[in-house]
Amino acid sequence: MSASGATGTPGAAAGFAAHRPGLRPGVLLSGPLLDGAATVHLVKDTGSGNSFKVGPKEHFLIARMDGERSLAEIGEQYAGEYGRRLGDAHWRQLLAALGAKGLLAGAPERPAPAVPPAPRTLLRGTLPLVADADATTARLHRVFGFLLTPWVTVPLLVLLVAMEALVIAHSGELLIAVRELFTNPVLLTGIAILLWVSTALHELAHGVVARHYGGRVAEIGLRWRLPAVIMYCTVDNYPYLGGRRPRIATAAAGAVMNLLFLLPFCALWLLAPLDDATHEAISVLLLLGSVQAFAMLVPLPPLDGYRIASELAGATGLAASTGAYLRLALRRSPEAATYPRRARIAYRGYALGTVLVLVAAVAAVAAGVHHLLTA
Repeated sequence: MSASGATGTPGAAAGFAAHRPGLRPGVLLSGPLLDGAATVHLVKDTGSGNSFKVGPKEHFLIARMDGERSLAEIGEQYAGEYGRRLGDAHWRQLLAALGAKGLLAGAPERPAPAVPPAPRTLLRGTLPLVADADATTARLHRVFGFLLTPWVTVPLLVLLVAMEALVIAHSGELLIAVRELFTNPVLLTGIAILLWVSTALHELAHGVVARHYGGRVAEIGLRWRLPAVIMYCTVDNYPYLGGRRPRIATAAAGAVMNLLFLLPFCALWLLAPLDDATHEAISVLLLLGSVQAFAMLVPLPPLDGYRIASELAGATGLAASTGAYLRLALRRSPEAATYPRRARIAYRGYALGTVLVLVAAVAAVAAGVHHLLTA
């Protein structure tokens, strides 16, 4: 931002400086996020659904427009932070831009953009399942929100770790059960249905955890790209949840729910006197359900693991930014050196972490195939 000289008469200038702008209720601001070599903040008007990016200086000013502080007070804070003062012309330009976007209290509200409904055919489409997804999620949170308290969450996570250690220890036996199950179409269909239910609960878990941290669920429905039919749950203000921990918890909730779904089946598998067919079916469910959960944590878009990686890196558009940076770095372009140190560490870390995860996944699949061929 460049400083401008004051304009108009002294009285008018003084009156303008006393103006106390405030943002319209429902305007959301994100924390700082890497975007390529730059740092940006996301701004969203929940009324219209419009969102855009601003730089740190613009965010500094917008975030202080609370209807209590005058332009003079905000300008003093800005000068203390950035070492320069803003003139009236600059203030007028900024306020006019915010008003045109409908972000200021008292400005005409911008209507939500008309979005034509997505085409729905037999082969592909979406279908909302509830009229008020946010209210539905709120009811679910009232019933199951106690699971998110530390005294319940920590023991459950310990149980999940123990269950997965058991799955790994018996992986050879479970793999053979998978091979045998393909000769039993009835049990195979039952396992497929249970895994689909687990996927539906996965989506609802995202919404319930987001609601726990003040999020808003915009839609719950079915999405099909035949032959796949899955549920979806859209968290409207995910990037604006207060803090990195709530966003990581929301992203990880689906995979955790997949594993929680397996816990009672694991108890049956360990403790109940089961016939051979049922024992084999539960063995398959434990293995495939675990694979389903951990596959969602692979840090590639659009999986939940990618959202978690983006939060850890503090970045938006992490995959695209990493690709752009690596292309510059591999060509030894001088532009790569213009990236701030934080960005270079984040993009290199994401690239290395993703490669390691994919190598581990390929190695696990290869070991499983080898075991099946030699068993």
